[in-house]
Amino acid sequence: MQLVFATNNPNKILELQSMLPENIEIIGLESIGCFVDIPETSHSIEGNAIQKANYVLEKYGYNCFADDTGLEVQALNGEPGVFSARYAGEQRNVDDNMNKLLSELKNKSNRKAQFKTVICLNIKGQQHLFTGIAKGEIILEKTGTSGFGYDPIFQPDGYKQTFAEISLSEKVHLIKQSFKVFEAKLPDIIKMHNKRNELNLHLLQEKIPSQIDSLLIKELELEEARMLYEMAVNFKTKIK
Repeated sequence: MQLVFATNNPNKILELQSMLPENIEIIGLESIGCFVDIPETSHSIEGNAIQKANYVLEKYGYNCFADDTGLEVQALNGEPGVFSARYAGEQRNVDDNMNKLLSELKNKSNRKAQFKTVICLNIKGQQHLFTGIAKGEIILEKTGTSGFGYDPIFQPDGYKQTFAEISLSEKVHLIKQSFKVFEAKLPDIIKMHNKRNELNLHLLQEKIPSQIDSLLIKELELEEARMLYEMAVNFKTKIK
């Protein structure tokens, strides 16, 4: 089964694909011909995820899931949060964002932070929301070249490396830990909808023959009525 992921970021597609069973294939927006920047105008992370998933469903008609992630820093009252991607301005430059955050945290001893990710899944007319949290802290300077976003300055709890230094398998393991519910429930949700489709098909297969029989009976009744009418006309003609 294919599911559209409302992103064209190959790193995000790779990370999420590695979390899911082989029978679920993740494709990006380019695969469905979507090359626009989907609006993210909500004032919450949840709202942005819902907005993106709904956009794909309404504009392209695909089952889709979308995510939105915000870096929440304790000493900054949860900033940058929903504005993480454009923290330093509408140019959405990753280095500018990290530089601004490091500047805001200068001389602050509390550097605790967390990545909050919300996934919105639209499938078969139903919407499901999942939330994952990865806790850690903001280090003093950028370290590492892998990953994306704030990865070079975020060190997850229990590690001495940043998200940009650890391997993809280690990062996926951490993401899986925060999204155990999503990973566990997604195959079940898909199975549930597949079973519902099978049931609807079975009911349709049962209903169609009865409808055909009903139409045939009506046609036979009409044919019989036509024949009786013709017989009556012929009879009247013979009397005359």
